Amino acid sequence: MFMASNLQQTVALLREAGTGFAPSVLASSLGVEDMVLLDLIARENIPVGVFTLDTGRLPQETYDLLQLARARYRIPVAIYAPENGDVENYTAAHGPNGFYESVALRQECCGFRKVKPLKRALAGKRSWVTGLRRAQSAGRAEVPFKEWDAANNLHKFSPLAEWSDQDVWDYIRDHDVPVNALHAKGYPSIGCAPCSRAIAPGEDIRAGRWWWENPEFSECGLHPHAKAAS
Repeated sequence: MFMASNLQQTVALLREAGTGFAPSVLASSLGVEDMVLLDLIARENIPVGVFTLDTGRLPQETYDLLQLARARYRIPVAIYAPENGDVENYTAAHGPNGFYESVALRQECCGFRKVKPLKRALAGKRSWVTGLRRAQSAGRAEVPFKEWDAANNLHKFSPLAEWSDQDVWDYIRDHDVPVNALHAKGYPSIGCAPCSRAIAPGEDIRAGRWWWENPEFSECGLHPHAKAAS
């Protein structure tokens, strides 16, 4: 049963973002952490909007969960997609899977599919909420509860920073929160379909993201202060 002693603090941080730094939005990848936050926003009636980034390369299971979440929570989820011209220019120059060829090409792909749409999603906002946790990887071990996000010029809240993996999954089970079907197939972290894989027992929970690269490069640019495990 879910026993996270920091649940009250988590709700307080969400309220602080939603009322003290409005307008505020949750950046949801539809991962388990973001589903916990969505459930809390709905359950506690917290005035935080929700958006997701549709990169155009997401697994079908992620789209299925998006439909389910919209029906379950009755909260509008804004969807931001890459600009057509960026996609066309990249694929013309490098092919649809050019991101496998170098770190620079992968980061360029993440840039127009994620970082640029994020900028649009955050325009005019005073704060944003993320599902970052310190237990996700060594590179996120010092994630603060709140900070000034200079890259996006607004406040950034990570209310689940202290939650353990067990806390997250206990909350999911106790509150019957819907999750991506790929989690049951060994995918703890899910991004674009060609950039995510299942992990082996004992691997870091983000080891399935951009697994062909050295781990020090394995962030997409949405959280520039996060560093991959060394």
